[in-house]
Amino acid sequence: MKYFDYAATTPPYPDVVRTMTEIMETQFGNASSIHGYGERADQLLRRARTGCAAAIGVKADEIVFTSGATESNNLAIKGAALRYSSRGKHIITTATEHASVYESVLQLQQWGWDVTFIPVDSTGVVTAEQVVKAVRSDTVLVSLMHVNNETGAIHPVEEIGNLLKKNAPRVLFHVDGVQGFGKVHVAPAKWKADLYSLSAHKVRGPKGAGLLYVRSGVELTPLLSGGSQEHGLRAGTENTALIVGMAKAMRIATERQIDFSSRIRLLRDRVMKTIASIPELELNSTQDGAPHIVHFSYPAMKAEVALHTLEQFGCTVSTQSACSSRSAEPSRVLLAMGRDVACASGGLRISFGDEHTEEDAAMLEKALHQMVAQLRPLERRL
Repeated sequence: MKYFDYAATTPPYPDVVRTMTEIMETQFGNASSIHGYGERADQLLRRARTGCAAAIGVKADEIVFTSGATESNNLAIKGAALRYSSRGKHIITTATEHASVYESVLQLQQWGWDVTFIPVDSTGVVTAEQVVKAVRSDTVLVSLMHVNNETGAIHPVEEIGNLLKKNAPRVLFHVDGVQGFGKVHVAPAKWKADLYSLSAHKVRGPKGAGLLYVRSGVELTPLLSGGSQEHGLRAGTENTALIVGMAKAMRIATERQIDFSSRIRLLRDRVMKTIASIPELELNSTQDGAPHIVHFSYPAMKAEVALHTLEQFGCTVSTQSACSSRSAEPSRVLLAMGRDVACASGGLRISFGDEHTEEDAAMLEKALHQMVAQLRPLERRL
């Protein structure tokens, strides 16, 4: 069985597992304690913080460790909205964001904030001009993902950030960087991002560890209270082993990013060409998207049926994103891109990792043909 769902989660690097195991066995101290065990744990956290910061080109004291990108996104959005509510209660985002962003702004909407959902084009992208045009006098935050977790569409975050700060310097800019880091070049400071979220398990690190870059000078209202950890922004004892594992995975991902992007893009392109050649399938990803994601629809077939058929032929893929894959509803992302309900209900995502080869891509291409051949007699008439 070949695993083609790296956008959902990834197998941790063996070196990461070994490092975390060693720390759990020998460096189990609480980093907030002042005795030797605590001091050693604190030193490990300091080194990890420096390493994570270096991987994204920011300062160590701008890194806040969290349990993952869902928490990071919640802290960025709700923390900024609550802290700067005296400036206004207007937030800008899109309808294609990850659930942790989308549902955070919906919750704020229930609490009295006004939310503008900028429409994306047919490729799932917005322009910098659209973002700036949506800014109002009471806007406090713009939140956008770098790379879409379903289709791989890439927002022009550098252009957006620079134009936003030129026209509305007080408006905070949050970038959900989960699917971009390690796959494409990232530079939050250059993008003029004030907040940037990451999750370790998307880059072969451990589940349960993530971070939020908070630009110096930006203040957030903490969502968790009960301790002064993480600059007072995230109470709770830090998980030293997971954080060090994340730092190691981020360093490896940074070192291999250029090679990964160029090599995996070739595999993605050949699979996209195969999908485009099968009349029953419709591509939703574009050549301009992230190098590791291919999204397509089988409009005449339920997505879960197609998924399990591909699994019969040795290939594991996903429907929608991992956080929404058990939902029977049409993809919110595809609907926002203008796809019809049949297309949005029959979406499948292929996502590659650094371990994939030409042979794996060939196996996947064969499985796609076999899937359609087997399911063609069962297709719904549209």
